[in-house]
Amino acid sequence: MNQGYRAVNDRVEERFHSPTEETRAVQRKTGVLLTNLGTPDAPTTPALRRYLAEFLSDPRVIEVPRLLWNLILHGVILRVRPKKSAEAYASVWEDEGSPLLSITQRQGEAVQSALGEKALVKIGMRYGNPSIASALREFQEQGIRRIVTLPLYPQYAAPTTGSTFDALADELKTWRWVPSVSFINGYVDNPLYISALAQSVQDHINAHGLPEKILFSYHGMPKRYLDNGDPYYCLCRKTTRLVQEKLGLEEDRCLTTFQSRFGREEWLKPYTDETLMQLPKDGVKHIAILSPAFSADCLETLEELEVENRDYFMEAGGEQYHYIPALNDRDDHIAAIVDVLRKEL
Repeated sequence: MNQGYRAVNDRVEERFHSPTEETRAVQRKTGVLLTNLGTPDAPTTPALRRYLAEFLSDPRVIEVPRLLWNLILHGVILRVRPKKSAEAYASVWEDEGSPLLSITQRQGEAVQSALGEKALVKIGMRYGNPSIASALREFQEQGIRRIVTLPLYPQYAAPTTGSTFDALADELKTWRWVPSVSFINGYVDNPLYISALAQSVQDHINAHGLPEKILFSYHGMPKRYLDNGDPYYCLCRKTTRLVQEKLGLEEDRCLTTFQSRFGREEWLKPYTDETLMQLPKDGVKHIAILSPAFSADCLETLEELEVENRDYFMEAGGEQYHYIPALNDRDDHIAAIVDVLRKEL
């Protein structure tokens, strides 16, 4: 038994305490994991069914008793919604694939370039591929002993940031040797993030003039999540205020609204679509809209805001509707992400 123990111990020593120079160089690095929500593998009904099944099965996303929700999800939603969602994804799909994935990949490459040898940067999606688990396993294979995770959601919310932590923990709890982990749960008041948002709005104003109203449209959530203590609503309003102050705009020129609701219960208000239908009736004919909760353009911005909500506004009597793109891989956005990370590095 003692000989067997010594043999195992020798192998451990060789693996962890006598690394090659190449391994030793990698082990000095920190792994940086940038995450986002995710995307289906293709704009097809089967791919959407797999993606939505994973996404909508997350108890952080849908806070309904599991038995009841599983009956609704598998009995109704996954029979109807994938086909419709596939058509919407097909309308924004690019040669490189999903816009969200290709933009996140470019963000990861830019952050890697900025950090250089200080860290090894990987991306992971909460749902779909490449998964958070697969990114973490790449770190594990490279012998990285410290990981900093940054979900690319400026405003903390349990269904997004909180769920990302769950995915991180679910993978790490299967590891024998858990690395040191730093988890960044938001960066809503990072000065460089606010400056980048403000500059994107200013760039638009310089090109198209000052709109009568600027809508800051954030992804919605059921109001009861706020009632139960989720800070997301307050952080969204804080973002609007900070950008409005940075630009020196009057408070009533900037509106905070919430989009992408589904189901029958009350969600965070005011709703983006209803606001856009009402504004022309109030005499507002020129608006610009942006969605600061999205760090990369995706279905909810490229199809919902660019197309669907534009139609609501124009059909109600609006005359000028402009979508201000997400920050994506703008240089000032990358600088903000790197600034957030450097505080942990």
